[in-house]
Amino acid sequence: MAMHNDWFVSGWEHVLPRQALALTMLMGTAAQPGFTGSLDDLLQEIFDGHWDMIGDDLDGALTFTWHGEEWDYEEAPEGREACEAARWETFSAMLTAAGYPVPTTVRDLAELYLTWGLAARRETSQGTRWSMPAALPLPSDLLPLDTELARRLDKIRWIMRTGPLVDVLVNHLIEDLGEPQEILTSLDRLACATGQDVNDLRLALAELVKSDDATILRGQEPAVAERLETHHRFRLIMDWDHFHETRIELSLASDDE
Repeated sequence: MAMHNDWFVSGWEHVLPRQALALTMLMGTAAQPGFTGSLDDLLQEIFDGHWDMIGDDLDGALTFTWHGEEWDYEEAPEGREACEAARWETFSAMLTAAGYPVPTTVRDLAELYLTWGLAARRETSQGTRWSMPAALPLPSDLLPLDTELARRLDKIRWIMRTGPLVDVLVNHLIEDLGEPQEILTSLDRLACATGQDVNDLRLALAELVKSDDATILRGQEPAVAERLETHHRFRLIMDWDHFHETRIELSLASDDE
């Protein structure tokens, strides 16, 4: 099964019913070279026509919760049924306001994917061919998101964009420099030391400052990471206690351990 690289960054999983993830995997697989046919054909070929993750088949009902999972009453004390009803009310109102039909089955949602440009289908002499764009349209491009959801999706995209860049920079600060409280440096020096692009380093520094893990000073005045010139000298002051308290660190054992 193939998953589109842009799926999690785009934020659609926070807007659509649960089966959207499986549908995206199915369409991503259908879009691979060599496959010709319908989504039903692919579902039959891989899962003999029935896939629990998609709700059995393409005519399965869409839901925002998995009915087989244990319910977290601390996170959603209103209960599964009330939560499901509220999600459907919000989702239906959003699609209706944008002029789209409200899907009730996975097959309905697949047709919306085609309408929205998340996927494309064309008939050829060999049969039905599927494709997906390199970058998926964003939910906010097509639907009227409420302010809270729009902000949450923006934050998710920012973190997923900057996360790998921060990792490279922080690895240099920890592994190469031994967690210094403060260093005098510049973007071009950091680029040379980390092998990162200068623009990517600006983003990494901006995320560290935004997360309260670091402060950037030019002289005695705070500096804005995004406005640093390549050659500007600045002091990078790290708050390692805050960094380690608020970030999850993974330790991978080597093969011989």
